[in-house]
Parts: sequence; C-alpha cells; structure tokens
Amino acid sequence: MDLKKNDELVIIIDDLGSQGEGIGHVDGYALFVKGALPGERVRVRLMKQKKTYGFARLIEVLEPSSERVEAVCPVSSSCGGCTWQHISYREQLAFKEKRVRDCLTRIGGVDLDRVTWLPILGMDEEPWHYRNKAQFPVREDERGIPQKGFFASHSHRLIPVGDCEIQHPVINQVIDTILKFMREYHVRAYQEQEHRGLVRHIYVRHGYHTGQIMVCVVINGSSLPHSEKMVERLCKIQGMTSIYLNVNKEKTNVILGKEMKRIYGDPYIEDTIGDIRYRISPQSFYQVNPRQTEKLYQTALSFADLKGDEIVWDLYCGIGTISLFLAKNAKHVTGVELVPQAIENARENARINGIQNVEFHCGSAGEIAEKLYRNQDLGTHRQKSQKANVVVVDPPRKGCDAALLDTIVKMQPDKIVYVSCDPATLARDVKMLGENGYRLEKVQACDMFPQGGHVETVACLQRVDM
Repeated sequence: MDLKKNDELVIIIDDLGSQGEGIGHVDGYALFVKGALPGERVRVRLMKQKKTYGFARLIEVLEPSSERVEAVCPVSSSCGGCTWQHISYREQLAFKEKRVRDCLTRIGGVDLDRVTWLPILGMDEEPWHYRNKAQFPVREDERGIPQKGFFASHSHRLIPVGDCEIQHPVINQVIDTILKFMREYHVRAYQEQEHRGLVRHIYVRHGYHTGQIMVCVVINGSSLPHSEKMVERLCKIQGMTSIYLNVNKEKTNVILGKEMKRIYGDPYIEDTIGDIRYRISPQSFYQVNPRQTEKLYQTALSFADLKGDEIVWDLYCGIGTISLFLAKNAKHVTGVELVPQAIENARENARINGIQNVEFHCGSAGEIAEKLYRNQDLGTHRQKSQKANVVVVDPPRKGCDAALLDTIVKMQPDKIVYVSCDPATLARDVKMLGENGYRLEKVQACDMFPQGGHVETVACLQRVDM
C-alpha cells in the first residue's frame, strides 16, 4: 500500500508500545497510535513516516477494547506524566509483564520455559496518589501568572495541571502554597527562551511513613525575594521538615544546580521501609512509590536467599536501602554508589539503625568493583577484603556498566540479583551474563509506576559450570 501523510486508515491495534501507544499494521508496516489499545478497531490519520514504521493520530475508536477506561486526569494524554490512564489497571499489569517477557526472549535469548516466573506485584490499594516525590517545572501563562505543570512529550511546552492524581495529596498542597506566594509577592517564573525570571522548578519529597516533607525551590538567581514569607506559609503544612533553595543559573535542561542553600529545618527527611529508618537528602535516590518499594526489596532479599555467612556486594546502592535489608541476613555487605551525598546518607543510615556489618564506598560501580576484586586500598572505610558470594545490582535505565559486568564474571559469585528499571537493558545484560556462566533462574516484575509505562523487575541468576 502506498501511504502518504494525512491519509486516513482503519486499522486493528494488536500491541502496545512502552509509552502506551497502540501499534497496528498496514501490509506489515507498523503504525504507532497514541491513545489506542490492543484489540481495538480505529480510524487514524497518518502524521509521520519512517522507513519501517510511522505515527498516526487517533480520530475515532470504532470498536473499543473492554479494557478501556475513562482517564481520571483531563490532561493525561498531553502532559506525558502518566499516559496509561485510559487502560484498566488489570491490563496495565498484563502489558508490563508481557514487555518483560518479550525483552528477555527477543533481546536476552532466554528460554522462559526454564525460568521460574512469579506473577507481577501490583498495588493492592487504588493505584493513585502513590508518588512521594515531584519535580514540577514552573512557567508563566500568557497573562504572566505562574503555573505548575509537566512538559508535553518531546517538548518544553508546559501543560498546566491542577492536582496531580499520582502525587501524594500533600505534595499538591505544597506546590499550590508556593504558587500562591509567587503570585502575591510578584515573584516571576522562569522564561526559558529569554533565560529570565526566577523560579524554575519546585521539587518536593514526602516521607510516606513519617509524614516529613522536604521542599526545594530551584531558582535562576542567588536568592528568593521574601523567602521568609514562603517559609512561614510552608511551615503551616503539617510535617514540614526541610526547605532548600537550589541555585541553577545555567541554560540547561538539568533540573538541579550545584549549589544547595538550606533556609529552614533539617538537612534531610526520614522515612522507613520495613523496620529500617532512612535519612534522605535532596539529591539522594529513593524509590518514588513507598507502598511498592518494600515489595521490591523483599523480593530481592528473597532471591538472594542469604543464610548468614555470605559476603554481598550491593552495587549502585544509593542511600543503602537494599544494602541494609541484605545486612540483616548476610555476614557482610559492601555498597557502592557514585553520588557522594548518597554515600554519606548510607553510612548515616547504617549508624542510626545500629547495623555494623556494612561498608560503603563512593565511586563508579565498575571502578570500585574492580578495586574490591583486586583487594586494592579504598581508604578508611575499608573493613573487609573478601570477594562476594552474592552480587546485587540496581543500575539506572542504561543498565550495568560493561566493565562492571566483566569484573563480576571474573570474580564468579555464586549468585547475581539484578534489580532493573528497564527490561531492555536487563535483557541485554542477562544475555552477556548467560554467555559467561550464569543461568537466569527467577524473575518477578513489580509495578512501581501505575498509570505509566515503566516497570521494575527483579531477576536472579545462578552460576553454572560451563
């Protein structure tokens, strides 16, 4: 079929992309259709063509899927923050599990018939208002009034939002308090094109179990006029614990600048996972869905199956969340993380929980793992010299560093527990490890991001004789 831009077509949607877009085919040519669901017969208009696939706009759903539901948020299809709201939660879980399976099969070359597959861990409660962290850009509308929102997909066009339905309600309250302060004291929002204006982003963290709140206002300047009035208003919100200004004067897409100015309260907030208490600084990584985080970490602990005499390395350890879970059942745990502030938090978290069989090192996972493997000096925090029986990795979306995987293969731990936030890079790394003596034994996905397309996965690999 000879296709051209603006052609109208009727197609059947047979799959779902990672961002929630429906995928249909015309004579083998794939079309991605935002807002369409598998099983639906839809009328679309062709908008953009590539060699082997194209993009089409949904005009009309002729035969809807039984799994289609009405989106709760009126701007969910445009803001890009949670693009799966039109899919029933049951079907969201099924699609996420399918994506993990497909990646492991197609990219990883895994025979899933030889793998123990545990059902995806969905939310037991309503899958809304779960996020404990928000980073809202602030811009001015055509009247000059500051607005919070999210950038439309692949753009810096702000889509204003009211109360975000996936954020904890207190986060919406904090943001609205700051916006009201800005309007009353004529504090200008950032204007990206002109690189003018002051408030760029509002960044909020909330301790789910403790109720403690941290606020960070990112400014294109050195100070915030009338900041004492903003602090006064924020402190009326129950749980307000820490308030920062972050200075970012650069023309950049990076949210946080290098300079943090604490203008109220403690340098951290605290929260708990299970019976472990954590201190969280502004730039430390901490999972955004606390109700699911404990399930994720308990799965990692279960897969590690520690008996009490193991030496464990926890690479990409953040503030020590998984490390301290593991330490309860291990002989010794060594954590590695690139962010210095996170390592400070990790050491403090071990101290306040009275956990002594852990150590933490700051640096890239690949470099530090190689030094640990070679038993090289790592300074005053070095306690042990033994190589790991069990390695736990929790890398960013790009997956594990190649040098790190090489070191792990050389060391030959008995078991690798891989906590992944991207099924494609998990599958790539599983393939490499499979070619070097490790068999994938167990997999369990965990839904940390209801109403969006991302999925976390815990995988267990066992060393086998080659």
